[in-house]
Parts: sequence; structure tokens; C-alpha cells
Amino acid sequence: MKSSRGFTVIELIIVIAILGAASIIFFVQKNNVEVAARDQTRKTAINAMHYSLEEVYHEANGSYPRTITSEVLPSVDPDLFKDPFGTKIGESESNYRYEATNCSDNGCQSYELRALLENEDDFIKKNRS
Repeated sequence: MKSSRGFTVIELIIVIAILGAASIIFFVQKNNVEVAARDQTRKTAINAMHYSLEEVYHEANGSYPRTITSEVLPSVDPDLFKDPFGTKIGESESNYRYEATNCSDNGCQSYELRALLENEDDFIKKNRS
């Protein structure tokens, strides 16, 4: 009786196919996790700006600003004014939008903050009053 050592070609093909499928699943899931993390970062930034506009800026001024920056809202971490790709709010390619409405010389009476998300509908916060 002859004993052979090693793997057959079919066994090797099956192992390679399983490893290939596992790596495809891994990279797809990794991408989904990264997209979800970027979306959560956007929501966190919009919530921080919204809170600062309502609880700090509006309380002190009685109105809302025409534009927002880290100078206008010093209570917000300056890094939050940049989207996950590094584009500042107000720039054309930014995932963040701030639109002030009902403006006069004394400031604006309303606004809409928006984050363009990758996996969900846009995340929108509006003024409370």
C-alpha cells in the first residue's frame, strides 16, 4: 500500500476559494464600517454646531449669524468645522451646509444646518425658535 503526502489540487482550489470569499466579505464590511463612522462624525459635528448656535450664540445675541466659523462659534472644537475629508463648512465641496434665513442688519432669525451623509438621508437641524 502506497501512502501519499500533500494536498490534492481540488483541496487547494477549495481552500483558495474560501480564503478569497472571506477576504471579499472582510473588505466589504470594512468599507461599511468606515462609511458608518464618517456619517456618525458628521452627525456629531452638526449636533455640536446646533447646540452652540442655540445655547450659546442665540442666547447671547438674540439672533443667528449669517455664516458660521470657529471664530463665530468658539465653543465648538475647530476641527468639527471640517468634514471627514477635511473640507471646511461653507466651501463648495463640503459635506456641511449652513443656510441662514430671514436676515436683517441685526442678524438672522432662522437657519438650517445640513450634513450630506453617505448611507442615509441628509442629517438636518433647524433653529428651535
